[in-house]
Amino acid sequence: MFTRPRDLPDEEIRAELAIGWDFRADVLAYQPVGFGSHHWLAADAAGRRLFVTIDDLPATLRAPSDTTDAAFARLDQAFTSALSLRQEAGLEFVLAPIPDRDGGVLRRLSPDYSILVHPYLADAAAAPDGRFGSVSDIHTVAGLLVRLHAARAVAPRADDFTVPRVDELTAAMAATSQIWAAGPYAGQARELLTAQAGGLEQLLARYQKLAAQVAARPERMVITHGEPNASNVLRTSAGHVFVDWESVLLAPPERDLWDLAEQDPGAVDAYCAAGGAPVDADALTLYRMWYDLFEIAGYISFFRAPHEATEDAAESWRNLRYFLRPADRWPDLIDA
Repeated sequence: MFTRPRDLPDEEIRAELAIGWDFRADVLAYQPVGFGSHHWLAADAAGRRLFVTIDDLPATLRAPSDTTDAAFARLDQAFTSALSLRQEAGLEFVLAPIPDRDGGVLRRLSPDYSILVHPYLADAAAAPDGRFGSVSDIHTVAGLLVRLHAARAVAPRADDFTVPRVDELTAAMAATSQIWAAGPYAGQARELLTAQAGGLEQLLARYQKLAAQVAARPERMVITHGEPNASNVLRTSAGHVFVDWESVLLAPPERDLWDLAEQDPGAVDAYCAAGGAPVDADALTLYRMWYDLFEIAGYISFFRAPHEATEDAAESWRNLRYFLRPADRWPDLIDA
């Protein structure tokens, strides 16, 4: 995230690093990178560095009935799986968290925040726009995904094909005749949702139908990263490294392939040539559709809640305008 939390003083983070990882942070610098979690770079007197990730648990809730305890449990299971992929499955390209002194990966910093730490990669580089720089990079990642999908490790949760906050999205669609005044972008978000409601209803209906078809083949489930794009696959001197494992799930392999295929249709052939399972075109469509709906539901929920004119809010508005245009993004599925 670009804006650090106001209710999270550095001393609280330093204290937890000392208690959990026996790490005395002399330097703690907020890193405005990524969009979802909060990050800090920590350094001690000896020059050792850690990459600290803190998640706002209420922001990760999937439905009105969800709880921060359940959100914490999901993150803990995901990063425990990532550690197993590194240590037990031997996947050297998995950047796993550093266990704390009790052997766990995630700690509760406060009722609303969780914390974990990773090694700091000094020579890592990510593409600035989330797109790989070459076809060669895409095909290399496709080959690494074959290894991931064949791995045996502590299993993450299985995908239930539910779009987080979809109930809040449908409630917002039913409330567009009301005034939205929770923050500076609320009214604009309501107007955009009103204009796109017809296409969005079609997209939601088609997603539900397709999800039922894909879910009927549970034997295809493998361990998936969830977002192996160029923002989460870093280039280092030792090769490509997959970071940000909070989205890991048991799911069809297409969950990891749809975005690569969008950038290069040859990625599917590269995946199969490297030993990957035959790819289901319907599942590719499903996960591309899921991502659009996930983004739309998250940003609509954000703008219906109290918010301020921050850099994060401006980025959220740009993203919502990009994703909330179903007829443009799905011309073969959505009636004009």
